[in-house]
Amino acid sequence: MPLPLSILDLAPLGDGQTSAEALAHSVALARHAEGLGYTRVWYAEHHSLPGVASTAPDLMIAYVGARTERIRLGAGGVMLPNHAPLRIAEVYRLLEAMYPGRVDLGLGRAPGTDGRTAMALRGDPKLVMRNDFPEQLDELYAWDRGRVPGVVAQPDDVRLPPIWLLGSSDFSARLAADRGYPYAFAAHFSPAPPEGAMRAYRDRFRPGVTTAPQSMLAVAAFVAETEEEAVDLARPALVAFTRLHTGRPVRPPTPEAARAYRFSPAEEAVAEQVRATQIVGTPESVATRIAALARASRADEVMVASHIVDHVGRLRSFELLMGAWSAT
Repeated sequence: MPLPLSILDLAPLGDGQTSAEALAHSVALARHAEGLGYTRVWYAEHHSLPGVASTAPDLMIAYVGARTERIRLGAGGVMLPNHAPLRIAEVYRLLEAMYPGRVDLGLGRAPGTDGRTAMALRGDPKLVMRNDFPEQLDELYAWDRGRVPGVVAQPDDVRLPPIWLLGSSDFSARLAADRGYPYAFAAHFSPAPPEGAMRAYRDRFRPGVTTAPQSMLAVAAFVAETEEEAVDLARPALVAFTRLHTGRPVRPPTPEAARAYRFSPAEEAVAEQVRATQIVGTPESVATRIAALARASRADEVMVASHIVDHVGRLRSFELLMGAWSAT
């Protein structure tokens, strides 16, 4: 059997689209994924990014959960330094009560934005600069186990959903291994190869929160019937992420505007770095490349991010990928 296949949805917000349309598209994608056999859909916490509507994963889970039946929904992830652990304990216990057995809680330590927005979120320069993610993780665990005297994380008749640690380096891999958490590597934007961190996680793992290692590989993939169509499908995201990394963020342009966009020499260098994180092509070629990465990194599951603003093209991309993946 092929490895389970899942989706990371940032609720793409393209030029000329409304946030209401982006949310409706996310619901349609989750329902489509449910029918195709995808295991889960996760939503990422990002802030102050023009082309991303999923600023609040908990609201996305609640919204989409009411409109789907069985697919798992989760945060991929909550940027824990932006929040009080008690708040996260209560929110995700409540979601678990709403959708028992269908919720995941992925945790990251990055701000999910730039320094200025991180300051606006946290309100104190000391909080922006602190590096106490392991301590925050322990505090969240203590809230879930009822180990904080005098205060109870409500609702108190459910536990937190499964927790995953997310990362794009070996820091979170080591932490997840040492504390016994599942681990997901963000190869969909990290220039670092996933094999090192993911193999180190598995080799270093000690039973803790879970008894055996469980790892997920997140990749960025764009699939169409032909190579040319797939490149065209990926180009709006390529333009948007290149502009973001060169300090001029914009929403992903329309496919027509993306085709006409010409990168400056400085942008082209950044665009090449973005292309290196994308897997673009026909169903068979993309499935083969993802499978090779999954084998090399010893992943137990693959999660696919496709920041495609063409709604029909995005649905078709995931449909084609699942068809090829099932035959791998």
